[in-house]
Amino acid sequence: MTYAAGRVIHDADSHTMETGDWLAPYLDADLLKSLGALYGDPESGSRILSIIDSSKARKADPAADAEARANIISGAKGWAGYGAFDTEERVKALDWLGFGSQLVFPTFGLGLVRRARDQDTLYKAAYALNCAQADFCAADPRLVFVAFIPLDDPARALELLGSAIERGAGAVLVPANAPGGERSPGHPDYDPFWSALVENDIPFTLHIGPGTMTQPKAFHNNGRARSPDLHGGGENLRFADYTCLWYAPQIFLTALIYDGVFERFPKLRGAVVESGAGWVPDFLRQLDYAYRSFKRTDPYLQELTMKPSEYIRRAVKFTPFPDEDVGLMIRDAGPDLFMFSSDYPHPEGTRDPLGKFERTMEGIDEDARDQFFRRNYEQLLNMPGPPATLAAA
Repeated sequence: MTYAAGRVIHDADSHTMETGDWLAPYLDADLLKSLGALYGDPESGSRILSIIDSSKARKADPAADAEARANIISGAKGWAGYGAFDTEERVKALDWLGFGSQLVFPTFGLGLVRRARDQDTLYKAAYALNCAQADFCAADPRLVFVAFIPLDDPARALELLGSAIERGAGAVLVPANAPGGERSPGHPDYDPFWSALVENDIPFTLHIGPGTMTQPKAFHNNGRARSPDLHGGGENLRFADYTCLWYAPQIFLTALIYDGVFERFPKLRGAVVESGAGWVPDFLRQLDYAYRSFKRTDPYLQELTMKPSEYIRRAVKFTPFPDEDVGLMIRDAGPDLFMFSSDYPHPEGTRDPLGKFERTMEGIDEDARDQFFRRNYEQLLNMPGPPATLAAA
């Protein structure tokens, strides 16, 4: 029996755990060297290589393979997770998990790309990462390749998007900060990019990591030594950083509304992934409150044909963390906004995300549950769903 037995479930957040040579086939040696080691300090690199070697040895051990299948979601995670970096294993992992499909994001590769000190290196490294991710996902159509597109240079972003589409990208990841630190994502310079997403029927995503806001460094000066960070998923969060996760997505989405992007491109779709979702209901209320307060004197608000919350409802989905109360969110904001995610094979996804979500859904009807586990994801990707009888099975 699969982990997701009993209903159709799509996974809006999964990852690769990149090996040290992940980008080597796609970058020249000098550029690869200039970006630095994927894992940082030698001690961490040695530890990770040991885990990777053990995971590779598992393939030749039927007993170990069977044990991994029996504990596919509750067992080892990170590089030790089944299919974390091995495409063949990942296909089997999907069979055992039972998910209809999953968005596949990179992990440490993103940090490596963002080390680039100039735009030439940035876009070459992003291209290499996308090639690696595309090749990993090519093994099975259920693995949806999410391409990373830095928006620093509008023309290069559009060119990189074109190459990702040619390689089969099903979604794109854009940083959640102001592109290049100098313009809004709603600037007209980006209209060709948003237009290309619509024309190719591809959603954008915002994800923890690129553009994420963390606690300002001045607040680290508190007279105490820094605490250990949260290892395993690559984001290296601390408590005070977690409470800032949703700031950047709120700012980014507000810009797309206020600058008229959602107005100009009514078929544009997007998602906020692994940034929590408990903040979403009140975000919608605050958007509409601000709209009512400032519309009388703001000509740009007067040009909008819908309330800000209506643009969000039309275009954007969100993934809660497994320990958030998704039932409360659905009761507060409706069932059309939220999607299931496992974060596999990151440990932040917990040992039983499905069970954690379902335990908050007492009183939520089956139609709303099906939206959470299946239909909102299918709407995001504009994919045909299974027959109604199968969805309700």
